[in-house]
Order: sequence, then C-alpha cells, then structure tokens
Amino acid sequence: MDEIEQEESLQTTLVSNGRVDFRGRIADKRTTGGWKAAPFIIANEVAERLAFFSIAVNMVSYLVFEMHQSIPKAATHVTDWIGAAYVLTILGAFLADAYLGRFRTIVLFSSIYVVGMVSLTISASIDSLHPPPCTNKQPCKPASLGQTAFLGCALGLIALGTGGIKPCVSSFGADQFDEGDKNEVIKKYAFFNWFFFAINIGALFGITLLVQIQVEKGWGWGFGVPTAAMFCSIIILVAGMRYYRHQKPMGSAFTRFLQVVVASLMNHYRGVVVDREDDLYEVSTKESDILGAGKLHHTAQYRFFDKAAVITDAEAITKNRWRLCTVTQVEEFKSFLRVLPVWASTIALAVSFSQLSTFFISQGLTMDRKLGPSYLIPASSIPVFSSINALILVPIYEKWIVPILRRYTGHRRGITSLQRMGVGLFVSIFAMASAALVEKKRRNHPKPLTMSVFWLLPQYFLMGSAEVFTYVGQLEFFYDEATDGTRSISSAVFLSEFGLGSWLSSALVEIVEATTGGEEKGWLRNDINKSRLDYFYWLLAGINVVNFFIYLWIARRYKGKGGLNKSVRDEAIRG
Repeated sequence: MDEIEQEESLQTTLVSNGRVDFRGRIADKRTTGGWKAAPFIIANEVAERLAFFSIAVNMVSYLVFEMHQSIPKAATHVTDWIGAAYVLTILGAFLADAYLGRFRTIVLFSSIYVVGMVSLTISASIDSLHPPPCTNKQPCKPASLGQTAFLGCALGLIALGTGGIKPCVSSFGADQFDEGDKNEVIKKYAFFNWFFFAINIGALFGITLLVQIQVEKGWGWGFGVPTAAMFCSIIILVAGMRYYRHQKPMGSAFTRFLQVVVASLMNHYRGVVVDREDDLYEVSTKESDILGAGKLHHTAQYRFFDKAAVITDAEAITKNRWRLCTVTQVEEFKSFLRVLPVWASTIALAVSFSQLSTFFISQGLTMDRKLGPSYLIPASSIPVFSSINALILVPIYEKWIVPILRRYTGHRRGITSLQRMGVGLFVSIFAMASAALVEKKRRNHPKPLTMSVFWLLPQYFLMGSAEVFTYVGQLEFFYDEATDGTRSISSAVFLSEFGLGSWLSSALVEIVEATTGGEEKGWLRNDINKSRLDYFYWLLAGINVVNFFIYLWIARRYKGKGGLNKSVRDEAIRG
C-alpha cells in the first residue's frame, strides 16, 4: 500500500509535458525547472545582451575613427551586421529543434560568440590590425584588406553566436515551466516579462557602463570587458545544468514541412479530394509519429494540405512521409503557417525601432548633452532612455497592471498576447509622431546645440513602451502557438523580423534619398540641420498607422493552433 501511494505521489510531481532532466529521466518538479532554473538562463541573456549592445552602439564610431570608414558606409555595415545576427536565428533554431536541443545549442553558440569577442578585442588592441591614427602630417589611411577581413570574421562569429543563442534562450526558459500545471503556467508568463527585463538590464550596462569604459580606457577595454562577461555567462549556464528541464530534439521541422507540401501536391494532381475527416491518416499509438511530440487535433483551416494525410489505399499505408503524412504532421505545418501573417504585420515596428540607434542618436549629437555641470552624456549612451523606461515599466506592469486587468477581463495575463502586441503597435504611432514634432522644434531652434537632449525623452519613452508591450507579447504568442517540435523555430521567426526591420530601414532611407533629391537636396542630407528628418519620421508614423489597421484585421481573424479564435484571444482562468 505504501509503495502504491509513493508511486502515485511521484507521478504528481513529474512534469506532464515530457521534459527530461540532465540524466534523461522525466523531470521532477521538486528538483528541476521553475525559478530554480530560470536565473541561470536569464544570466546568460543579460551577458549576451550586454556584449551585443556594447558593440552595436559603439561599432559605427569604431569603424569611422579606427577603421577610417565614411559615416554612411559604417552605418550601413552596422545595420547589415545587426540584420544578419537576427536572421541567423533561424539557423540556431533549426539545429536546436532538430539535432542538438536548446541547452547544447546555447552552450555551443555562446562559445562561438566568445571566440568572436576575443577576436574583436585583439583587433582593437593590436596596432597592426587597424590603420594608424590620423594626424595633421599623415592623412587618414584606409584599412587594408587583411585588417578589414579580420574584423569582418570577428563580427561574423559574433553574429553567428547571437543567431544561435537568441531563439533558444527564451524557449529554453519557458521549457522550465509545465503547461499542465496551472501554477507553473502563470509563472511562465511572468518569466517572459522578467526575461525582457533582463534584456534591458544587459542593454543598460552595455550602453552606459561599457561605453564609459571605452571612452576612458580605450577600445581594448571597451571590447575586453564584455568578452569576459560572455565567458562567465557560459560557466553560469553550465552550473545550473542539474536544474534544467530539456525538450528532446525532434528531427528537422523543415523536412516535415516540405514533406507535407510534396505529399499535398502529389495527391492534388492525382485528383484526391478530402471528403471526411475519417479519411485522414493518424498513427494509432498514444504519442504522435514525431519523436517526443503529442498528437494534434485536426483543424479546418488550410484544408488543401489535408490532402497530404488522405488515405488513398487502406491496405497500402506507408511510413514514407513524402507520400502519406499524419494529421499531426499536417497540423504542425498549419500552425507554422498560421503565425506568419501576425509576424509580417509587426515588422513595421522593427523598422521604427531601428531609428533608436541611428537617427535618434544623430539628433542627440546636435543637442546639449550635459548632465549636471561637468558630465557629458556619450552619444552612444543616448538609447539608455529606452532601456530605463523598460526597466521601470515591466515591474509596474507585472505587479500592478496585470492583476487589475485580470479582475476585469478574467484572462490570466490581463490581456491576451495579441492584444498586448496591438497596444505596442498603437503606441509606436505616437512615438514616431513625437519624434517628428521634437525634430521640427530642434531644426527651427536658433541654437540647436543649446537645446537639451532630454527633449528626446518622449520619443524614447514611447518607443520603449511600444517595445515592452509588443516584444513580450510576441515572446508569449510565438511560444504558445508553436508545436512541440517548432518552439525554437517559431521564436527565430519572431526574432528575424528585427533583422528584416534593419534591412528594410536601410532600404527605406535609400528610397527616400533617391526620391527627395539625394544627399544634397533631399530629406536626409549629410548635414542633419539641413535635413527634413521630421518628414521622414512622419512617413514612418504613417506606415505605422496603416500597419496597425492591417494588424487589427489579421488579429481579429486569427485562429489558434486549436482551430478556434478563442484559443488565443479569449483564454480565461480555469478552476
């Protein structure tokens, strides 16, 4: 009798989602996961963001003053580098979901990141790896091909490391909470907020402390300190190994997606028609045919792809998934397709967000940056306004706003992830409008250099608020709507929009320059005081307005992976 009770007690403490501990056994809630594991994961993210932002805000200056590149060329290189870092998240996600698992992927790509940081520090510290300084007697000498190549390899490794880490960290953190446990589900959504809080802690130190170290101690120290922090983050992450819950790799989701497309097309050209749901194939076992994944129910959306699971000959059922797929495999593909319109309708915010590290800083450079009688705020530290706003808003939202909203809406998170994203997109309109109004005031000011940089606070505050709502909403949405085998890939798709946003921002600048008169007469000139940057900001505000209504149309028609609108928008507290 005691043995039976002990066995039943053990079953109640085991996770219900199949996650395993580091020994490969079903994870026990008493000793793994939750907030026992989350701090180690968050520490890794803080260090990675500290390193990334310290480079991102300084790299234009480094390329201009140390590598002797022109400002437009340097800005383009940095924008392209940031874009590549976020687009490479798809590679890291693929390896995590298919082969390595999230923990191994994070450790591997963190190590690659450290190698890149060490190389960058060496490039900045050794004189032969960058051109000699410019002097009155010696004009600026451009960097040699070898010097540029060495720096490019260092930045490439850092971009690759970022791409491998970013899609896995948030998903790995969420894996530590069991969806079948009501208490842990609530903690999971709190984790997303505190994870975003950690991102901004890293950004805050990267933008302020490390920029100040670079200004006072030089580039070697400026890059060396975040290198050490990144190395320590690997040690911290590995130290928490005994507490983690792991999702086993499930094979290539992209291969499964392609199998669904091929099987659908083959059956379509054979004239196969889906008459009844009973005609669709599913394995008879308790688990699905996808290793480690649960079965998914059939939905009526995207019915064309149901043809991949139609049984044309009951006696010739095959395990060749290029010819016959299971319902679960088809639904996995449908779930991926379902989130793409939502993803596409949030890219406009990423375009606006790109301005924080480009034109917003350019505005600040022409204003009074004094803080007190003697301290001059470094230009690279101006984006700190946005990070400080996030650090203030996240605890307020989590501790006070969510409980208030929960009482009125009945939703466990106060508002749904789609609604939260909508709030962020709406706020972004006012962020760009504020930027346009402040820029017009700055441009018309008789002495712009005497106008305080704190006039930029409203646009930074609003853009930071838009990010708090949209980014965390996206973290929740793309994790929840992903299937067991596509969690990292879903996170990567969301993160890739920041890369696309950077590239689209560069493209938009070039289009505006070409259509308004070029660098000499157009809206965006070499001299910001002669530019019409306010017109450009109004253009972005207009794009955000149009995008907001497109998003509303998509969100209202969205159906979750359960096939019902209420699965995402109307999910209330149970029990």
